[in-house]
Amino acid sequence: MSEFNINDIKFDDGRNNRANLGFILLSTDLACEIDTYRMAPEGVGVSFTRLNTNDHITNETLAKHIDQMAEAAARIQPEIKPDVISYCCTSGSIVIGEDKICAEISRGAPYTKAITLVSGVVAALKQLEVKKLVIGTPYFDEINIVEEKFFQDQGFEVLDIKGLNLGNNIEFGKITPEYLKQFALSINQQEADAIFLSCSGIRALDIVEQVETITGKPVITSNQGQMWHALRTAGITDKINGFGRIFNF
Repeated sequence: MSEFNINDIKFDDGRNNRANLGFILLSTDLACEIDTYRMAPEGVGVSFTRLNTNDHITNETLAKHIDQMAEAAARIQPEIKPDVISYCCTSGSIVIGEDKICAEISRGAPYTKAITLVSGVVAALKQLEVKKLVIGTPYFDEINIVEEKFFQDQGFEVLDIKGLNLGNNIEFGKITPEYLKQFALSINQQEADAIFLSCSGIRALDIVEQVETITGKPVITSNQGQMWHALRTAGITDKINGFGRIFNF
């Protein structure tokens, strides 16, 4: 038996040799982290940090997330320098504004490509050539009003937006996938090109393909749109099964 030489250590490029993605979550989000791990292809690392956020979701509480954004971005494995860092909140991205968020992420992590969750949703909808959509959310009406205007300003015709009028992120994460499936089917309209289920904190990823099969049209969820966009921004073009037709692009 040959003698093992402890000084002859072998190295390779590590487990995450294709890309590293960073995500800034709300402290009360129960869905986004698990969803993101599920969608990560081999060789792509995902890392998370969380903002200290108020569980009561209103325009006012969402606006305060920006105060911690740069510091949060700086925390995400600065030694590795993630290729992309995204802020994981649909409504927060809209209320605060994409440009303002990306500027703060870049201030904390100048080596990364800064994006937001809603940037990914818009990119996914445009990739699918969606013109008319319906939107389902767990939010209060005050947030839905802002969200509807945002998507209209992005060039989409919003045929309808319906909210569940829940105010707490913990509640969002406890809505059953079966209920979300029925909710998605209830808001569908024949003229709609796609259905968007909004909010990183709901378990909508679980029912994407079921609803696509039933309706015959694409379904975009917050976490799915964000991850697709983050991967493509990092140069990862894998087609991934099980999470909706957007991953064919």
